[in-house]
Amino acid sequence: MTFRIAQISDTHLSDYKPFFVDNFVRIGEALRKARPDLVLNSGDISLDGASNEADLLAARALHDGLDLPVRYLPGNHDLGDSQDAPAHGEGAIDAMRRARYLSHFGADWWTLDVPGWRLLGVNAQLLGSDLDAAEHQEDDIVKAIASLGRRRLALFLHKPLFDRTADEIAITGRFVNPVPRRLLLMSLGGVVPALVACGHVHQFRETWSDGVHHVWGTSTAFIIPDARQPRYGIKEVGYVEHLLEPDGRHESRLVRVPGVPTLDIAGFPAAYGPI
Repeated sequence: MTFRIAQISDTHLSDYKPFFVDNFVRIGEALRKARPDLVLNSGDISLDGASNEADLLAARALHDGLDLPVRYLPGNHDLGDSQDAPAHGEGAIDAMRRARYLSHFGADWWTLDVPGWRLLGVNAQLLGSDLDAAEHQEDDIVKAIASLGRRRLALFLHKPLFDRTADEIAITGRFVNPVPRRLLLMSLGGVVPALVACGHVHQFRETWSDGVHHVWGTSTAFIIPDARQPRYGIKEVGYVEHLLEPDGRHESRLVRVPGVPTLDIAGFPAAYGPI
């Protein structure tokens, strides 16, 4: 039986600055009608939970209102960016910010087995970190791979691993940086994921690299203008549906929800400042 995942991402929710709440509510209504087996938020759940715990609280309450099974992964706006990422006006992940995130959303890395598949969720901001949790996450990834058996692997994280190929050397903050990327792939022990899905870039894109299907989930909230961010794929608001078959086949597609506008962050300078 097909396992259906609705991947939402970059929801950027806040009560104090509720600019993107209406989009989330409308997409939530569509999800309740579609009844996926799992809703997976791949990060930047909150507008600024890294600095404002109230945003984490508001974001969790809105997700609880979906009345659907939900799994979460943190983004840079939820607990700080990777320690090796270029500074973009936000702080880096630390133990306090991570603990605050955990108190509202639970585990920041996890596995979930569904027919024919193992879903592996990774905290991308821990990659390259000096926090003790980074080593614990790596140990758990190795254990998850060791017990994979005949299942296919679907890897979920906030940031894309790379643009086109794993040997890229650019350090931009947009992708997992080269050294932690290499270490993450090494921890997979030669297992090639069938699917790698992420968010962060606010664009939908499908590519294949070395036999791996890479899917970027778009934002439910807003797109980033071309003057600030290259156009890698489709800049539209929506969510991604992943269909996982017990025999290892899978399919991913962008879902556009009628009546949900594609907002541009340039129109909301009160969110993060002018672009």
